Amino acid sequence: MKIGLMSGAEGGAGSIDALVEDARSAESQGFDSFWLANIFGFDAITAQALVGRETQRIQLGTAVVPSYPRHPVAIAQQALTTASASGGRFRLGIGLSHKIVIEDMFGFSYDKPASHMREYLSVLAPLLRGEPAKFAGEQYRVNAGLSVPGAGPVPLLVAALGPVMLRLTGELADGTITWMTGVKTLGAHIVPSLRAAAEAAGRPEPQVVAGLPVELSDDPDGTLAHMDEAFAMYPTLPSYKAMLDREGVTRPSEIALVGDEAALRDKLAGLASAGVTDLIAAVGRGKDGSGARTREFLASF
Repeated sequence: MKIGLMSGAEGGAGSIDALVEDARSAESQGFDSFWLANIFGFDAITAQALVGRETQRIQLGTAVVPSYPRHPVAIAQQALTTASASGGRFRLGIGLSHKIVIEDMFGFSYDKPASHMREYLSVLAPLLRGEPAKFAGEQYRVNAGLSVPGAGPVPLLVAALGPVMLRLTGELADGTITWMTGVKTLGAHIVPSLRAAAEAAGRPEPQVVAGLPVELSDDPDGTLAHMDEAFAMYPTLPSYKAMLDREGVTRPSEIALVGDEAALRDKLAGLASAGVTDLIAAVGRGKDGSGARTREFLASF
């Protein structure tokens, strides 16, 4: 299992310079990948293009960009440009977001989200492979191609949690990227469902990228209380609540990776055994330097 870092899960860096420096630090520490959340701060794809010009080795990705606000041809053009800027180190993670964002904030219809994603992927996936997209559906009618110099194929990951989305992802994308989903649910639901769908579609073994809060802590109770406060909104969002329910827990802290070195080693081994190919760790600043210690521990794993 490869280990990367996530930035932006709790608000992100204070400036582009700080973000670039964080990515440089992650690369120098030996992390495999560096991911950006796309919430209401920096645009994650654009920011990763900048990071790509200032790093050499580390893999870059988005976790995740909402599909509804951007036409699939437009997001493909952005992703291919970022892949070119980073020397082919970019993975595009997209997702449906949530009704409260797409419908209540942006004013789009959130009706039939799975149908939306099937059409979206039908346009986006070929473009990211360097092929033209020819598709006629209810939401998208596209006949277009792109030619971005220096951009090879861009791996496409979808934030898929429920059975229908996992089937779509296995059929049309390269893997899934989850957030706030526990190890039991990953091993018993996400991984086998996704693998079965990919196999049925004749596709390669899918990537399973799992994002989770991680902290090496001498005060687990205090750390968990802070996480419950920082991530309080997630149990109110239906898709995440469904994953917490499936896990048999009610609070985000109950699926977080928190504890001393031995505890974290066990939790990391459990994720790998569940079939997770990449962990992206959301490491907070922590108390008494625990954020820096957590990064050092993960980099040595």
